[in-house]
Amino acid sequence: MTRNVLVLCTGNSARSILGEVLFTDRSGGRWQGHSAGSTPKGQPHPDALALLEAKGHDTAGLRSKSWDEFAAPDAPRMDLVVTVCDSAAAEECPWFPGAGARAHWSLPDPAYVEPAEARAAAFAATYGALAARIDALMALPEDASADEIGAAAARIGEMA
Repeated sequence: MTRNVLVLCTGNSARSILGEVLFTDRSGGRWQGHSAGSTPKGQPHPDALALLEAKGHDTAGLRSKSWDEFAAPDAPRMDLVVTVCDSAAAEECPWFPGAGARAHWSLPDPAYVEPAEARAAAFAATYGALAARIDALMALPEDASADEIGAAAARIGEMA
């Protein structure tokens, strides 16, 4: 069974895009990553795309989108919703059909780091933090319940 996860951020251009790809690629087919934002930027951040491509991920089809897409009646049912920025976590999120668990994984936004060399390092650190958290979640049994996923995702959100 493939589960769906929605990674939310305000702009849906950096952290949530990385999370979408990493959930899909690191889960061995157990999870399908999705991402969205409350106020989407309109396109993924170029440094997010460059990092993903450098790490061998497929970036075709990635786009910045509103979380409203995932509240629509025909949207995929979400088994987990993860916010990755503090502002999105504090916002009133729409109801997502099937959202079995919610967690907050606070990560600083690498998109606004200057100069460019420091920004590249910030993107790499964000990628690493997300990969570690996703790998920790993948340690759960495949048949973990929504409650077990939610509790684990909350604990994982406190990882350094």
